[in-house]
Amino acid sequence: MKRVASILLLLVLAACGARPGPEALQASGTVPGAKLVTVYVTTSRGHDPGSLGFNNDRARKLSYAEFTISIPPGHQPGQIEWQEGPADPARFFTTVSSRTLDRATFEARLAAQQKKAAVFVHGFNTNFQEAVFRLAQMAADSGIQAVPVLYSWPSAGAVSAYVADRDAVTTSRDSLAEVLTMVSARREALVLAHSMGAWLTMETLRQLRLTGKNAVLNRLKVALAAPDIDVDVFRSQLATIKRMPQTMVVMVSPDDSALAISSRIAGSRTRLGALDIRDPRVVQTAIAANVQIVDISSVQSLDFAGHNRFVEFAMMHARGGTGEGAIGVRKAGAFVFNTIGDTLSTPFNVIGKVVGGEH
Repeated sequence: MKRVASILLLLVLAACGARPGPEALQASGTVPGAKLVTVYVTTSRGHDPGSLGFNNDRARKLSYAEFTISIPPGHQPGQIEWQEGPADPARFFTTVSSRTLDRATFEARLAAQQKKAAVFVHGFNTNFQEAVFRLAQMAADSGIQAVPVLYSWPSAGAVSAYVADRDAVTTSRDSLAEVLTMVSARREALVLAHSMGAWLTMETLRQLRLTGKNAVLNRLKVALAAPDIDVDVFRSQLATIKRMPQTMVVMVSPDDSALAISSRIAGSRTRLGALDIRDPRVVQTAIAANVQIVDISSVQSLDFAGHNRFVEFAMMHARGGTGEGAIGVRKAGAFVFNTIGDTLSTPFNVIGKVVGGEH
């Protein structure tokens, strides 16, 4: 209990630091050598008239927008160089342009792109501008050949608002189902969902199955990062969703401190994102459900809680190869990610044990 209290205190103290406000979305230009990334946005957040972005109000319908983000020449992969003082595109992430769109224009913009879509569903305690810049960073660093699409649900953007955020994702299932149906209408869509956003995504996939949207599910490739989902709830969701044609990837870290707090709040129930994959039952369940569970504890985290390792792993995964053990191969089962060589191994190989079956 003392450990959890200490972690919670550190999270609160971290949250007291400066966080980007709507001013980060003010157009500031770019410089030679910067990389430009256009992020297409769908959101169920409210919008203040005259504001550059979206707030944490719960809107009754989706809004659409596009933001072109400039990434500075000296950018360090995995990082977001936030503005400190006046906007300086030579040193910081800046917004080059932004505009709101109607649905028809949004769909036309996507249709004009001859690429698959990559949808990012952010997690708990995330404001709008943080979500936009994080997706721009991941798109730039991964080099993935896909159109970056953000679905931003109305997170309160506060450590103290865990229950409020849980309610917010519950109200967002219909909106995300609408987005995934639209984005995948003409193309394959990758879906990366983090933390509480993973719970929202699983609930949405379940809803798509129950409403007979099988064709939509068949065009999705889903990855859950540090999913804040009760393990039994995940099993129940999978029972309804059933096996998807594309192997689902689940990134876990048993030492994720943020999920330790979530577990405590939930009565010490194990969270999916903190699974111990050395349990043979985990392997069997993963294979049966066509799920690849990857322990990414060896990846350096951007935060002290170990909750954002997916940012670095996503870059590695995007450039992964196709050979045996390659990080880019989606194969059902439980694996440990090895930072040396960027490869996957079974946990039993890692600890020197041999088990029967295919791994």
